[in-house]
Amino acid sequence: MKNWIGRLLGGAEKETVVPAAVGAALTGEDSQAMATEVHATYYRWLTASSRCAASPEQEAQILDEVRSLAADPVCASGLVPRIPELISQLLTALSDENISTGALSAQVGRDLVLVAEVIREANSAYYRPVTPIETLEGAVTMLGLNGLRMLLARIAFRPLLRVTTQGVARKVAPVVWKHAERCAFAASVMAPGLSAGVFESYLAGLMHNLGLQVAFQVADRVCEGKVPGSGEFGIAFFAVSRELSAVIASHWDFPPDVVKAIAQAHEPEGSHPAQALALGDRIATLRLLLDAGVIGDDDPLVMQGLNGFERRCLGKLLELSD
Repeated sequence: MKNWIGRLLGGAEKETVVPAAVGAALTGEDSQAMATEVHATYYRWLTASSRCAASPEQEAQILDEVRSLAADPVCASGLVPRIPELISQLLTALSDENISTGALSAQVGRDLVLVAEVIREANSAYYRPVTPIETLEGAVTMLGLNGLRMLLARIAFRPLLRVTTQGVARKVAPVVWKHAERCAFAASVMAPGLSAGVFESYLAGLMHNLGLQVAFQVADRVCEGKVPGSGEFGIAFFAVSRELSAVIASHWDFPPDVVKAIAQAHEPEGSHPAQALALGDRIATLRLLLDAGVIGDDDPLVMQGLNGFERRCLGKLLELSD
């Protein structure tokens, strides 16, 4: 786990595109209140079929148990799967800036499932090829090194958010993963305008939900197949889950900027990578709520909570394939 992260970041291309001014349309307490409402709404929707009227003691027990896991990184990191070996080998190859398209294609071609993923990505609405791409080499050319790195990072992280146990954690897992993908993309788009690393922000977006899946297993056990239903609990639940994600990221030797971004994402004075992640998180959350019909395009959470550039990013998330 530790080695492939270092190789991946060491080979990342320099990003030179800087977007228009980035920043929430609201500032100060109003912005914080808007962000809180977004995440409370998301929690209530995410857990709609599994909520219960938990007692204050049960809520406190869940939060305390998640904090206890965050204090034991060895135990916490052992609760999630590991990265597939083939992905690690491919990321090693991608750290070589001079590697040829043919050599990359040969590496990817060792796994038919991965071949299908790469070709599918190259034909997605995000890349918009003039004609359909049917060959692996053509797909690798379309994605480029950085696009292939991001795709492989998504593939590497996907099994980390899969849940083998039954219950609430398993039920919400597909949505939690979809949110992580969209958060990673949005955070990477926000990063240049905040002087944050693009790929580090992308990794932080993928990683920040990892603790949430573990936390849902804890809540499921305490509440016997349910989770507390209040939005207020949801905000605290997300916060301790991010603490757990940051602890696991640190234990796996993620770069300090990534760990700090996850830990500080919703602090008013967070680092620049933390601000990029917080914006990416909010945009991704709004995208899911819009797609589910929970809110509309003219909702104040969108119109007042995001500026023009952020709303364009929100629209761009529609082009990401599931």
